[in-house]
Amino acid sequence: MKKAYDIAVVPGDGTGPEVVAEGVKVLQAAASVGDFEIRFQTFDLGGEHYKRTAEILPDDVLQQLSECDAIYLGAIGHPEVKPGILEKGILLTLRFTLDQYINLRPVKLYEGVDTPIRGKGPTDIDFVVVRENTEGLYTGAGGCLKKGTPDEVAVQESINTRKGVERCIRFAFDYCRKRNHKKKLTLCGKTNVLTYAFDLWERVFHEVAADYPDIETDYAHVDAICMWMVKNPEWFDVIVTDNMFGDIISDLGAMIQGGMGIAAGANINPYGVSMFEPIGGSAPKYTGKKIINPIAAISAAQLMMETLGEPVAAEGIERAVAKVLREDLKDVAAGKMGYDTEQVGDLIADAVVSPKV
Repeated sequence: MKKAYDIAVVPGDGTGPEVVAEGVKVLQAAASVGDFEIRFQTFDLGGEHYKRTAEILPDDVLQQLSECDAIYLGAIGHPEVKPGILEKGILLTLRFTLDQYINLRPVKLYEGVDTPIRGKGPTDIDFVVVRENTEGLYTGAGGCLKKGTPDEVAVQESINTRKGVERCIRFAFDYCRKRNHKKKLTLCGKTNVLTYAFDLWERVFHEVAADYPDIETDYAHVDAICMWMVKNPEWFDVIVTDNMFGDIISDLGAMIQGGMGIAAGANINPYGVSMFEPIGGSAPKYTGKKIINPIAAISAAQLMMETLGEPVAAEGIERAVAKVLREDLKDVAAGKMGYDTEQVGDLIADAVVSPKV
């Protein structure tokens, strides 16, 4: 009997349903040539559902999601819903409740894709950001005093636990070893100013490093990382950092790899349910026009296969993506690809099934 995976599909808002549909198509193609099956179950969550029902993420739905093998998310964000309601109520709730403590963001420039960095090519831009995903400033710790008055005080606290820091750093070392690229792990922090939080990060980093003598270690302040990602991206292999800094530098990484349209991310619980998504957001202005690039969502499906332990399927999807970017698309921007959204999905699915075509 073939192995079967139960995948929860959350198309979400805006162009989310369009790009997820193409990702599902590619996953079905990968399963057809692999020794496994995929069973999809779709969940109606997001702005339209919230407007109709006032529900964000009902407990029974959260329970169902927690029982799946993975979650495949399109996009969350609706122009008629106040920012923060859906993001906190769905995205952060899923990350925290399911303990998805790793955010994985590959930064890879494919052949045929332009980067805004002059003189850099695919051999220069190929690294991964490992971001702690359930602590730091995103825990919501803090408060407000005398709100709306001249004496208002707002406090937002960054929570960093020894357990949370160590498991993130250890994951990064393991991933760096498995990736087997430059075998170099860089800690990104701000030890000269954030002396408490990043003293913990730095101490744990060096302690854990003793268990990985084959991995070269490095440290850089976050501001230096931002400069060097633009000037010398070839220096990096795997970068590990906290929640806030990871959020910032991974979006910078998306820009140097060609843009949000091809940037994918994973929210990983190595021992539980992980969630995979394109990074570009709901892009409401493109909704229904069939011009949005689905490659970020398809690459998120590739990360799903990699995380679920289907490396052949993951490699097949990545090869297909690379082929289509190299040989078919005129551009990666919405409306400039030379194909519509469904046609790009068809090209990649066909390349998964017939890789020599």
